[in-house]
Amino acid sequence: MKALLLMLLLAAPALAVQPDEVLDDPALEARAREISQGLRCLVCRNESIDESNADLARDMRVLVRERLVAGETDAEIVDGLVDRYGEFVLLEPQANGANLILWGAPLLLLLAGAGVAAVHVTRQAKPGPDRLDAAEEAQLRDLLDETRPR
Repeated sequence: MKALLLMLLLAAPALAVQPDEVLDDPALEARAREISQGLRCLVCRNESIDESNADLARDMRVLVRERLVAGETDAEIVDGLVDRYGEFVLLEPQANGANLILWGAPLLLLLAGAGVAAVHVTRQAKPGPDRLDAAEEAQLRDLLDETRPR
């Protein structure tokens, strides 16, 4: 009984695609599954539409399959969904435009912090004033003698 329950839990993501969604052409269905695995369910957290049981994910899976049957390429389908839902729909965002800033910002901040730390350390490492010469030491002794109580 435990083994059956474990098998059902492990197979849960495979149950997301309903039998009425599956295309008759195995090649088109394989493409649909591949595209669906790269698209994020907008209802679920970090789950592809291929794994999600949400109604919106089902609608998106059906849309992907309709466009495949209509003859669109994989890129055209993905671009259409990005136009419709925004780039958040991609599980792996594209590395272009504003995304480059987002991907590069941590490195830039790290380099800026290292630069600030280096400047701070070099300013702290400056040598102190030179030693006093004999005349300055005598003047200092005289000043100290004047301020001591007698």
